[in-house]
Amino acid sequence: MASGGFESGALDELCINTIRFLAVDAVEKAKSGHPGAPMGAAPMAYVLWDRFLKHCPHDPDWPDRDRFVLSAGHASMLLYALLHLTGYDLPLEEIKAFRQWGSMTPGHPEHGAAPGIEATTGPLGQGFANAVGMAIAEARLATEFNRPGHDIVGHHTFVLASDGDLQEGICAEAASLAGHLRLGGLKVLYDDNSVQLSGPTALAFSEDVPERFLAYGWQTLGPIDGNDLLAIDAALTEAIAETSRPTLISVKTIIGYGSPKAGTFQVHGEPLGEENARIAKETLGWPLEPTFLIPEEALAHLRQAVDRGAEAERQWQAQMEAYAAEHPDLAAQFRARLRGELPEGWDDGLGDLFPTDTKPMATRSASQVALNLIAKRVPALMGGSADLSPSTKTLVEGEGDFGPEERYRNLEFGVREHAMGGICTGMALHGGFIPYGATFMTFCDYMRGSIRLAALTGAHVVYVFTHDSIGLGEDGPTHQPIEHLMALRAMPNLTVIRPGDATETAQAWRAAVASPSGPVALVCTRQNVPVLDRTKLAPAEGLLKGAYVLWESGDGVPEVIFIGTGSELSVALEAGRKLAGEGKAVRVVSMPSWELFDRQPAEYRESVLPAAVRARVAIEAGVKIGWEHYVGLDGGVVGLTGFGASAPGAVCMEKFGITADHAVEVAKSLLG
Repeated sequence: MASGGFESGALDELCINTIRFLAVDAVEKAKSGHPGAPMGAAPMAYVLWDRFLKHCPHDPDWPDRDRFVLSAGHASMLLYALLHLTGYDLPLEEIKAFRQWGSMTPGHPEHGAAPGIEATTGPLGQGFANAVGMAIAEARLATEFNRPGHDIVGHHTFVLASDGDLQEGICAEAASLAGHLRLGGLKVLYDDNSVQLSGPTALAFSEDVPERFLAYGWQTLGPIDGNDLLAIDAALTEAIAETSRPTLISVKTIIGYGSPKAGTFQVHGEPLGEENARIAKETLGWPLEPTFLIPEEALAHLRQAVDRGAEAERQWQAQMEAYAAEHPDLAAQFRARLRGELPEGWDDGLGDLFPTDTKPMATRSASQVALNLIAKRVPALMGGSADLSPSTKTLVEGEGDFGPEERYRNLEFGVREHAMGGICTGMALHGGFIPYGATFMTFCDYMRGSIRLAALTGAHVVYVFTHDSIGLGEDGPTHQPIEHLMALRAMPNLTVIRPGDATETAQAWRAAVASPSGPVALVCTRQNVPVLDRTKLAPAEGLLKGAYVLWESGDGVPEVIFIGTGSELSVALEAGRKLAGEGKAVRVVSMPSWELFDRQPAEYRESVLPAAVRARVAIEAGVKIGWEHYVGLDGGVVGLTGFGASAPGAVCMEKFGITADHAVEVAKSLLG
C-alpha cells in the first residue's frame, strides 16, 4: 500500500486537524492525558495510516497486516483517533469516555481493550522492543512458509517512538540487536520534538540519535519537517524500499502544535485547559463547537481505509488459495500456527523421559531434554538466551541461529535481558510463536518491566530462569537469587513453576507450552538434585495442579505437613521420612506452582492441605515472607533472611540451614 504520489491539500489538513482535536477534546473532557504528542505527531501518523499502512479495519487480526506500535504510549489519543476514523470498532462514545472506568480507551494503549491495538505500551521503550519481536516473527514465518511465487508472509512493522523511548536502555538494547539482525521490515518514525515531561530534552539528552542508529546498522533518514507531508511521504517511500536494514526516520515536530504552550513541556502531560484549547482551535481554524467534531469530508476520506483493507485482504486470500493448491501441507501448518494450535501428540513421552534409575541431574539439564523433545514437534516454540545458552541449556539442537543472513530458529539475544523480555512479548503478540527467553534467575530483575507488561497483556511467553538459589554455589550472592521467587509470584497473571526434579521439569514444560493465557516462568537449578523414584511416590503429573501429595507415612490425617519446592523438595521428603521414623504421621507435599494450585477447586486444595492440620513447614531456599499463605501465621518456614555467600552449593545449603534436620526441628517445635 505504498504511496503512488502524494498531494498535500486542504482535505489533508482537515483530516490532520480532526485527529488533533479529537485528542484535545478527549483530554479536556477527561481532565487528564497527554495532548501535546498527538498534536505534533498527527501529520506523520496521518500520512502513514492514509497512504502506507496495510491494515483491515473490519478484520483487525488479518495475519498479513502491517503492525503499528505506538511506543510513545502516552500519545494514546492519537491511536484512538486513528482507529475510530479509519473504521475500527471503536465508537465515538468510547473516545468521549477516554480514561474512564470500563472504557475501550484507557490512558495508555492496552492490547485487547480495542481492536487494532497491537501492544500494551506506555512504559517507554517497551513498544519499540515489542516491535523488534514482531519483525523477528515476520522474518521467521516468511522463511518457514514462503515459497517461490508465493509470498504469503510479507508485512512491515511500523513504530512511532518518542525522545523518551529512545533514551530508555531497553530501546538501545533492542535497536542494537535489530540492526545486527538486519530486520528490514522494521520502520521507526522518531517523533523528535526535543521535549520531555520535566523540560527540554537538552536537560539530559544531547546525543546525535541518527548517528547512533547508523552505528547500530540502521538506515537513517531525516531530519524532516513534521508538518511537511511531502517529505514524510518521500521518507516512508524510501524506508519501505530498504529491505536489508531497519529504518529510523527522524521527524522534527512541535509538541502541542498550534497551542499557546506549543514547544514546551507544559503541554506534555496535562490538558491544555479551556482557554488554551480555544486559542489552539482558533489558530488552526477549527470550530469551537461542537466538541468532538468530525467533518463529513474528513471521515469519508479516512474511512476509505475500510475498502482498501478489504481489497488487500481479498488479494491475500486469493494468494493463500493458490498457495494451498500448490503446497497443501504447508498451508495447513501455516493456518494451524496462526490459530495457536499444538500438533497432535506434541507432549507424547514427556512422562517417560527420566526413568527411575536416572542419576541426579540439575533441573536445567532436565529442562534441556524436555525442551528439545517438544521443539521437534512444536515449530512455534522459538527463543534463546541472553548470552547464556550453555548455562541455561536452552539451545534447540540441530537448529541454526536466527542471524543477519539465515533466519533459523535459535535466538541469540546477547547480554540484553530487558530487550529479550520485550522482544519475546512482541513475538507472542505477532502470532505464530510461543517464544521463550532464558537467563539466570537473579537477572530476571533486569527484565521485570517486560515480564510485567507480558502479564498485563496476557502474552504467552515462557521464561526459563536457571541458577535459582544459593545452591548454585561459588558465584556467590551477586548471582544467588533470594527474593526473586516471591517477587515473581506477586505479579498477577504470571504463572511461576519451580519443579523439584527431572520428572517434574518435564511436566513443567508441558504446563508452560499448553498454558491457556499469560506468561509462564520456569525456575530451574544449576546443581544436581535427586531424580525421585516415582514407583514409590505420586506421579509427577501432579505438578499440573500446582501442588500434590508426594508421599505420606499413613492413611489417616497427618500431624505434620512438609511443603517443598525445587531443589528443596528432596529435602522435604528426607525430613518427612525422618520424622515419620520417630512415629509421627507425616505428609510431604510438592508445591511447584502456587498459581496453578490456587486455581484448583477448593475441594482439591483441602485434600492436599487439610485445614485441620496446623503444623505445616515450608522449605524453600529464598525469603520466607509469603509462605504464611499456606502454612498460616503459626506455621514454620525453612528459608533465608539475608543474602547468600560464595561457597560450594552444598556448603551454602548447610550453613544457611536448608537441611532436613533443621526442617524436623521446626516441625517438632510446632508440635510442642
